[in-house]
Amino acid sequence: MDRNDPELDLSAYWMPFTANREFKADPRLLISAAGMYYTDTHGKQILDGTAGLWCVNAGHGQPAVVKAIQDMAGQLDFAPSFNMGHPAPFELARRLADFSGRRFSHAFFTGSGSEAVDTALKMALAYHRVRGDGARTRLIGRERGYHGVGFGGISVGGMVNNRKYFGPMLGGVDHLPSTHLPDRNLFSRGQPAHGDYLADELERIVALHDASTIAAVIVEPVAGSTGVLVPPKGYLERLRAICDKYGILLIFDEVITGFGRLGAPFATQYFGVEPDLITCAKGLTNGAVPMGAVLTKPHLYETFMSAPGAPASGIELFHGYTYSGHPLACAAAIATLKVYAEQRLIENAAALAPYWEEGLQSLRGLPHVVDLRNLGLIAGIELASRPGKPGARAIDAFKSAFDKGLMVRYTGDTLAMSPPLIIEKKHIDQIFATLADVLRTLN
Repeated sequence: MDRNDPELDLSAYWMPFTANREFKADPRLLISAAGMYYTDTHGKQILDGTAGLWCVNAGHGQPAVVKAIQDMAGQLDFAPSFNMGHPAPFELARRLADFSGRRFSHAFFTGSGSEAVDTALKMALAYHRVRGDGARTRLIGRERGYHGVGFGGISVGGMVNNRKYFGPMLGGVDHLPSTHLPDRNLFSRGQPAHGDYLADELERIVALHDASTIAAVIVEPVAGSTGVLVPPKGYLERLRAICDKYGILLIFDEVITGFGRLGAPFATQYFGVEPDLITCAKGLTNGAVPMGAVLTKPHLYETFMSAPGAPASGIELFHGYTYSGHPLACAAAIATLKVYAEQRLIENAAALAPYWEEGLQSLRGLPHVVDLRNLGLIAGIELASRPGKPGARAIDAFKSAFDKGLMVRYTGDTLAMSPPLIIEKKHIDQIFATLADVLRTLN
């Protein structure tokens, strides 16, 4: 297929998060993928530096995942999940509990990370009401946070362009400050040294609204879509302690950090800080079938199951989706979890993280680079903005990298990388050599 083929009509598809007019004038179309590489319509191989969209953690075309989807499609295409069921989501929920080290006991399945976030927020509100603490309705997010595109997610999120077009959002939402401190933490390797005190802003919010009105705090352990913002040392620990002090639920949005991205199953294991709920998606199915999930600690689930006066035949949570626990998604997820274990991909991510960091740091001092940030197999390269044209330099860098056979992401003037966990040192060398070439020729 050629992108200039007159039979290929691009006009009808309204593309998400895309400059549609510009893209359709000069499209970048991918037609196949295997391992670490995409192939475009000209037959050129593109090294995947972003695991698709932070999601293909086990690499493209994993045979076991492909076969599991094919087999399930021939066996059970769909089964209703309201007052009905099929075996796969029960097995997957058990495997996710094991994957979390049995620290999270139950899984509620959704169709995406955005749905998982809205589900977790609703669970938090309902949890307090079931406990007889229904005045706790306030939700706390963070500036520059990204929690998907549902109304709940963009309300607690803090990325301006995701919010400004859509009205007043949910009521009763407040925001912690971003953890980004460029004056003190530029070119940090891993977690920055300064900024744990930013968690204490939750104390100010509690004083403003009173703890009795606050249901939950939601944060990304590592903020990805806003430009790879790594939490300062001690920050998450202090946030957890303040939530405990005031009876506030803590939600970790691990849609990006889950499933090995930091060299641990979840960021909660990496940092040693446990939230009450985890939202996840992306790497759950290796991106092969849309799926999300909310993982909960035992006390949260049991609160719903033992609500005073609730009949055993009654619905405990009035919430769900047509595609909760979809057979194909469950098959993909179960197979993906097996691949992570059998191929030791999470261990590979942990082992290569130092080499990845050195590759990133090799770009320091190159033209336009004003900061470098990394943790696990995530990296962000912040570029100086062109006067009056924020984001333009990163867009040009993204296009140049693609032309040179490398896929990266951009957000604002930050380039972001998050490669599949099957990555080898030769791929890391190629990624940063290509980016060095891009930066040296970028105006």
